[in-house]
Amino acid sequence: MLLRPPGVYRAEGDTQLLTDVMCQGDFADGRHVLDIGTGSGALAVAAARAGAASVTAVDLSMRSVIATWLNSRLHGAHVSVHRGDLFTPVTGRRFGLVVANPPYVPAPTAALPRYRKARCWDAGRDGRALLDRICAGVPDVLASDGHVLIVHSSVCDTDATVEALQRAGLSPELLARATVPFGPVMRSRAALLESRGLIRPGQRFEELVVVGARHA
Repeated sequence: MLLRPPGVYRAEGDTQLLTDVMCQGDFADGRHVLDIGTGSGALAVAAARAGAASVTAVDLSMRSVIATWLNSRLHGAHVSVHRGDLFTPVTGRRFGLVVANPPYVPAPTAALPRYRKARCWDAGRDGRALLDRICAGVPDVLASDGHVLIVHSSVCDTDATVEALQRAGLSPELLARATVPFGPVMRSRAALLESRGLIRPGQRFEELVVVGARHA
C-alpha cells in the first residue's frame, strides 16, 4: 500500500510489469538504482526491497517527491528523493540500473501540462515527449555495465523506442509484454487515437512493453 496524494500517479499494471521484470531478472540487486519520474515511489521502493545498493528517485512534481519520501520511510526503504527535470538532479553520476515509467499517453496537443493531474500521463501528440528525452539522455547516467528498463504502451510505438536507444549508442531488447484493457484515460481518448491511426477502429486494449538496454 502506497500513499498517493491527489495529482500523483497511481501505480497500475505498467508499474507492476516493470517491477516484475526488474525483480525476476535481478536487475536491482547490488546496484545503484535511479528511478526517473518516480510518482508515488513504487518502483523506488521495489528496487530497495530487491537488494539495491542505493536508490535515487527523481520527479518534477513536488507532490510526487513528498509522496515518495513518505512511502519509502513507511516501507523501511532508504531512498534519496530529488525534485527536478529527468536527469538534471543527478548530473555527473552513474547508475547500474535506471528504471522509468514516464507519461506516455498521446494527448490532444503537444503542450505538456505542469500543474494538472494530466501531467501524470500526457506526453504530446504521439506520446513520446518524455520517452525520446529519456532514451537520448540515459547513456550519460548509465554505468558501463548498467541497464535501463523502460515501460510504456505500444500505442506510442515500441519500435521507435528501440530505434531511439540504438541512436543513443545502446543495445536494446524487448523484455516483456502484456495486453491489458484500456484504462479510463485511454478510453476517453479512443476516438482521438483512432483518428490518428494509433489504434484500430474499435480497439479498446493496449499492449504494455518493457524495453531494456545496455551499452553496446
